[in-house]
Amino acid sequence: MQENKLKMDSLIPGFSLTGVDNKTYSINDFSYKKILIVIFSCNHCPYVKHVTPELAKLGRYYSDKDVGIVAIGSNDVSTHPDDGPDKMRQEAMSRGYEFPYLYDEDQEVAKAYSAACTPDFFLFDNRMTLVYRGQLDDSRPGNNVPVTGKDLRTAIEALLLGNTMPGPQKPSIGCNIKWKRGNAPAYA
Repeated sequence: MQENKLKMDSLIPGFSLTGVDNKTYSINDFSYKKILIVIFSCNHCPYVKHVTPELAKLGRYYSDKDVGIVAIGSNDVSTHPDDGPDKMRQEAMSRGYEFPYLYDEDQEVAKAYSAACTPDFFLFDNRMTLVYRGQLDDSRPGNNVPVTGKDLRTAIEALLLGNTMPGPQKPSIGCNIKWKRGNAPAYA
């Protein structure tokens, strides 16, 4: 397996994607924020299902702070129809997401970010450089560790306070991105 391409201090890869609200979003829509969290997500993965209540809490908690959040679904809907835009819309509504949930149909955004799994978390600072790529917390389906968002929240708070990023950053664990046939990047 090849090492992921998006390194710490890399500039945020741009995107222009349609959300479940039928609006188009780009990086410019979040450039006024001090922090941007990009989450690669989906609807079917047990790891994502395990943390969705915490994702909704994060959205509510940081909605009035200087933090932007965007979730992106990149899975192949021909093999995983539950991850398509209509189901994404239902998921966003039922969970009460207060952040855009975007559909990456051609999977080019997932490739640009070197997204590997769902959920996969990327945290960018006010210069739009990558400062954190890691897990939400230590909770996993079935391990009886409460879902708190501790790792991601600690990184967000450090940035908001102007502190250095805590370490070490533990990688996300989840379901792999469901690549379209012949579309998987070299790192997958």
